[in-house]
Order: sequence, then C-alpha cells, then structure tokens
Amino acid sequence: MKLGMNLIGGATVAEVVADAQRAEREGFASFSMANIFGLDAINALTVAGYETNTIGLVTAVVPTFPRHPAAIAQQALTAASASGGRFTLGIGLSHKVVIEGMYGMSFDRPARHMREYLKVLLPLLNKEPVQVTGEQFTFRGGLRVPGDPVPCAIAAMGPAMLRLAGERCSGTILWMTTAKAISEHIVPHLREGAQRSGRSDEPQVIVSLPIALTNDIDGAREAAAREYQNYGNLPSYRSMLDASGLSGAADAAIIGNEAELERSLRALAEAGTTLFHASCFPADDGATERTREFLASLAKRWN
Repeated sequence: MKLGMNLIGGATVAEVVADAQRAEREGFASFSMANIFGLDAINALTVAGYETNTIGLVTAVVPTFPRHPAAIAQQALTAASASGGRFTLGIGLSHKVVIEGMYGMSFDRPARHMREYLKVLLPLLNKEPVQVTGEQFTFRGGLRVPGDPVPCAIAAMGPAMLRLAGERCSGTILWMTTAKAISEHIVPHLREGAQRSGRSDEPQVIVSLPIALTNDIDGAREAAAREYQNYGNLPSYRSMLDASGLSGAADAAIIGNEAELERSLRALAEAGTTLFHASCFPADDGATERTREFLASLAKRWN
C-alpha cells in the first residue's frame, strides 16, 4: 500500500499547488482533492500537475450527473497532459440529496446511469473514438488532446457499483470505509467484477480516512464527530459504517499514537487497500502538522 495525502485546506489554486508541491517533497506517492462546493478539482489539479514533477494526482471524486462524460473526458485528458501522465480521474454519483435537492436532477437508477456514463467516458479516456446513442448520454466522435490515456476509478460501495468498478475501471475510491468493510465487502465484489471481465491485474482500492496523531483519544473523537457528523447521515456511507459495526463517522477515524496509527494503516493494507490518502484533521492544537510529519516519515519507508 502506498501512502498519499488528501488536500488540507486549499481555498485558492495557489494553496492547492503549494500543498501538492509540499506532499511531493515529503515523499507521498499521490495527492488527492475532493470536488465539492469549492474549487473545481480537475482544474485545480491540472495546475498542480503542471507545477509538480513526480507525485500522482487524483480527484476524489467528481460528481457525474452535472457533467457530460465527453466534457469530463476532455478535462481529464488535459489534466493528464499537463502533468505528464500522472493524473487519475476519480468520479462518483454523489448523493440523492445533492443531485435532486441542489441540481434538480433525477437520481433514479444510479448504477444504470454510471454504466452508460462509462460507455462514453472510458473509450475517450483511452484515446479512442466513441459511437454511443444512449438513454441518458450520446456522443459520436473523438478527442484530440495530446498525452497518454487516463485511468478512471469510481466511488463504489454497493455490490452493483463495485462489480462495475472491477469490470470496467482501474478500481474504486472509498471514503469512511474501514479495513473490515474493505476485506469483507469491497474487495470480494470488486474481484467478482474483475473476473467477469477477464482482467489479469488487481483493481485499485484507493481509500481516504480522517487520521490524527494524538494522545487525547476522547478529545480527538469529539473533534472528528463535529468535523464529519454529516457523513453518517448519507446512505452510502451509513451502509459502510454499519458494515463495520460503527455508530458514526467519528468511529471510522484513525486516531492514536504512532504505533496505533501504523497498526491501523497496516490493517488497511492487509484488507486490500492499494493507496491510502490521509485526511489529517485538527484533533487538537498542532495535530494536523504532527500527523502529517509522522506520515511523511512512513512514506519514506513505504513508498
């Protein structure tokens, strides 16, 4: 399992670039950024890719419903071109409350939506022309962006989406998913999809979790509960927490001393995680920097 870093802060493009450059200097294998309601993640990582040299760049994740797959393919190929082939496109369905409540779009049959989305997206990312006339998406033609093909991972937690990820994509991107859920639920369905397609390589399992190096365990749990309370109310994350026997998102956070953090990270690796993006959070004064420095020391050994 490789160690990466999730964006910390980053209100401006300059801050995203600076954080990615720092992660590269610290020896992290990859740098990820969510696409929520701030900066556009693909655009920001395009700039970061141009201003870095070796670190991988991952969107975790970009919602599919608001963007046509050909448009997102063009963006992703541009990001990969700017970084010299270090970009991985992570996409996801988002959540019903967002797609229907904010965008006013139907969230009906999300797995079908993603399957049709990939019929357009994946050939374009592989530099191939497309002739698709679907129920939701149609595209006829190709793109002429210079550079290499772009790997695509999808946020998947349910069995159908995981099988689709294993069958069609480079792998899956997970949030609020523990080692127990990964080994017992994620990996089996992912491998089932991979076997269905006849692929020989193992699908990627890219995981991000809140993490804090601290001796104040109770205080850190309280801080995590405040920081991540909404995730326990979203059905997809709730199902993963339930599968792990956890009551809330704070219980999924990795919290403790150096030995405890390393033990938890090794458990993720043994469960099947191939890349871990650390989401350092302010469990106490100085926790974010303290945690990052410790993880950088691990990255020098693990990466």
